[in-house]
Amino acid sequence: MFINKIKTQALALFAMFCLGTSCVSDLDDVKLNPNQEFPSNVFKNAESYNQFLGKLYGGFALTGQKGPTGDGDVHGIDEGFSSYVRGYWKLQELTTEEAVTNWGDDGIQDLHSHSWAASNPIINGIYQRIFNQIAFCNEFLRQSVDSKLSERGITDKVVQQYRAEARFLRALCYYHAMDLFGNVPFATEADPVGSFNPPQIKRADLFKFIEKELKEIIAGEDLLSNSATAVNYGRADKRSANALLAKLYLNAEVYTGTAKWNEASQAALTVIETLNAGFNDNYANLFKADNDHAKGILFPVRFNGVETQTWGGTTFLIAASIGGKMDPADYGSDQKWGGLRTTSALVNKFSAGDNRAIFYTNGQSLEINNISEFTEGYAVPKFVNKKSNGENGTHKTFADTDFPLCRLADMYLTYAEAAVNGAGNKAKAVQLINKLRERAYGNANHGILVSDLTNDLILDERARELYWEGYRRTDLIRHNKFTGGDYVWPWKGGVKAGKPTSDYMKLFPIPTSDLGANPNLVQNPGY
Repeated sequence: MFINKIKTQALALFAMFCLGTSCVSDLDDVKLNPNQEFPSNVFKNAESYNQFLGKLYGGFALTGQKGPTGDGDVHGIDEGFSSYVRGYWKLQELTTEEAVTNWGDDGIQDLHSHSWAASNPIINGIYQRIFNQIAFCNEFLRQSVDSKLSERGITDKVVQQYRAEARFLRALCYYHAMDLFGNVPFATEADPVGSFNPPQIKRADLFKFIEKELKEIIAGEDLLSNSATAVNYGRADKRSANALLAKLYLNAEVYTGTAKWNEASQAALTVIETLNAGFNDNYANLFKADNDHAKGILFPVRFNGVETQTWGGTTFLIAASIGGKMDPADYGSDQKWGGLRTTSALVNKFSAGDNRAIFYTNGQSLEINNISEFTEGYAVPKFVNKKSNGENGTHKTFADTDFPLCRLADMYLTYAEAAVNGAGNKAKAVQLINKLRERAYGNANHGILVSDLTNDLILDERARELYWEGYRRTDLIRHNKFTGGDYVWPWKGGVKAGKPTSDYMKLFPIPTSDLGANPNLVQNPGY
């Protein structure tokens, strides 16, 4: 059956062939050959489909065929820049008050200063990675239609489950593409193999496609399991599909111009109640090397220090957060990259006694006068390569810690936000938020009342609960606080006090290379 920790060696299978249709227009930048037919001898039985499914999951964690570097999936880009989690995290966090870096890598300082352009290599890296993933998903779906299975004499019904998982993973990638880039190139398994310039789909139409895909795989009997188990942890199930649906609806007004608070409320409630997701009592354990045993992670990107070695993922988050007087051994690592910190705007959202405030302050200043100095701004060792019992992970350099793309706490807060906006029950919303706050403080003395429930309170509570997990940019945009002058933070716009930035930066640009390769694409306004 599907391996729990995706082995790097298994990915070598996919170096033997190239895929056809890609949603990426600049095919030279991606490990794809548009003129080569897919080798039919790759898919021989249900197990071979299982192995290919491993590649689909593995592409969220790894960057190539060897690991940690070498023979990368996306050509022409540093493998670190093409890591899914690393690239997505940078765009979601370094563009907000939650994270800064002192590094001078090409394009990285432009993120916090809101001065990026279509040539930014970090933006290009995650764009290419997302559409590389979509290309693999499309090929899996193309090769697993009934006619192909019949030709190959494959009758095992489990392949239908694999198809549902591939559709979920593709929906997840398209969700990220829609959120980051708006109108994007679009192709599915129905498009031809070979040289192909995909059309550009409108953001609202892509929203409908993602919604339809998720609804169909949730409704399909026996397509996705009802909940994760020790056997299938890390794989898509109906909880994770409903969670992604809730995230889609939460931001519907941004994506389509029409709010869908009732739908967001119902999808979140389905995860919370119907599927009995479970709740972890220790916040810090959600971000440790054995967080695969922590309740409350609905869909993770899985990592293992021996079997999934990468300079992206949680290895990046852990190593880059260690610097100054910090001892890497305290965090189960032998790496000290000294890059990532936070601003006072995040720190000041916490009150005394909140155990979610995981900051390192020794030798660090709260305020940042020089963004190029690691010791200015508090360090954030939220992700560590230590287990909940204090033991180290399996490898000192590469982390075991999984990255949670969907968490139960997000569903609590989604339900609460929907309630504030006219959907759901406010009393229940307060109960859910107070459950998070009771865990945070260790007692019930910091609960809120129904009269306290506002959009601003929920936005701040999301910052306290979900910081450094890749939510913040999307949350600020939904609340109209990402650009403009209603909310500024230190070094927003490239100045110490912060300054308003232009509204067009709510979307990232389509990379220059893709625009030049595909005449069907139109650049986002402002770039």
